[in-house]
Amino acid sequence: MVAVQTLTIPVLSLLGFALWTLLILFVTVGPYRWSRVLTGRASLSQWSADPGTSTGWYARAMRAHMNCIENLPVFGAIVFAVQQAHLSSPLVDGLALSVLGARVLQTTVHISLEQTDLVVGFRFSFFLVQLMAMLAMVVALLALAFPAP
Repeated sequence: MVAVQTLTIPVLSLLGFALWTLLILFVTVGPYRWSRVLTGRASLSQWSADPGTSTGWYARAMRAHMNCIENLPVFGAIVFAVQQAHLSSPLVDGLALSVLGARVLQTTVHISLEQTDLVVGFRFSFFLVQLMAMLAMVVALLALAFPAP
């Protein structure tokens, strides 16, 4: 029998981030592409990774999915470092949950709404929450590694 350690909040948040990234692929980008291929409206070789070649919600979904992919490794590295340092605190847990929550909100706003200045401002605020939370997690790690004298 394999012993399983309890998953921490940061690890569960990272797992949630990864599952969210997959969900966006399986619910938006994938079905749109395959429905067009299977109905003969597009060929397999027609698709580009550049969302600039399409417009509307599909382009937004492509970009939102790429945003998830771009930020997932950064969050993963931070959570890995938190785990390796055995850093466990309500602050770090809250920061990790903030990253996940803000990511879900950013993606949802990105895909579901036309991108006016106001909407992009909201979307950016959710991105900024993620950045600040990840930076705060790094600061907490550094404070543990280099305690004040």
